[in-house]
Amino acid sequence: MAKLYFYYSTMNAGKSTTLIQSAYNYHERNMQTLVFTAALDDRYQKGKVVSRVGIEIPALLFDEKTDFLSLLKGSKEKIDCVLIDEAQFLEKNMFTN
Repeated sequence: MAKLYFYYSTMNAGKSTTLIQSAYNYHERNMQTLVFTAALDDRYQKGKVVSRVGIEIPALLFDEKTDFLSLLKGSKEKIDCVLIDEAQFLEKNMFTN
């Protein structure tokens, strides 16, 4: 059974840093992650989750047309965790078929 964890806080509280650390921890245990960030977020280079402390990881972009369930079902690898930065840009229809 899948679980949803929602981590939220004020700006500059280290949410992106925590996401990057989580992705690292999964990879360290040979587990597969998908990392997403909003296509709308253009503060940094597109396609990356960037922390103010200077660390970054590549990420897939999502927008209002992204169908996360289809992406997961179509994956050739077993995905252990999906990490989403800038979740305020998610919409309900992104998770229904």
